[in-house]
Amino acid sequence: MAHHSSSHYPDIGALGEDLTTQWLKSIGWTILHRRWHCRWGEIDIIAEREDDSGTVILAFVEVKTRSTGNWDAGGRMAIALPKQAKLCRTAAMFLATFPQKADYPCRFDVAFVCCQRKITQANALANLSASGYYLTLQEYIPAAFEYSIDN
Repeated sequence: MAHHSSSHYPDIGALGEDLTTQWLKSIGWTILHRRWHCRWGEIDIIAEREDDSGTVILAFVEVKTRSTGNWDAGGRMAIALPKQAKLCRTAAMFLATFPQKADYPCRFDVAFVCCQRKITQANALANLSASGYYLTLQEYIPAAFEYSIDN
């Protein structure tokens, strides 16, 4: 049995973020940062878009990439209250670092990406094939939870 170093395998999380980033751009979002981090944690994608009224909206996007038949309901269990609180603190640090964006309406979105070793046809918002893996953006939830710095 051959043992491969971890660098032999693609970073599935990064591929899921790539797919989500591509999809967000295709629907009019501008990507400001990928994997923005501070002492509180990391935000996978930070994006902005002007709505129909001309208001700029800031989205902090958490991407959960999972294989089929995973243990945590496609990543849903990983967005529990402690993770939400961590994302809120990290977003607050982002807004403190970029005060020119502090007055923008903010929301927390969650993207669920499914990753498989072989290509299958599925109903998906978007898909990506890379390094022998097939990824599909299964669900995107805008404003998945409320913004609160006090958490």
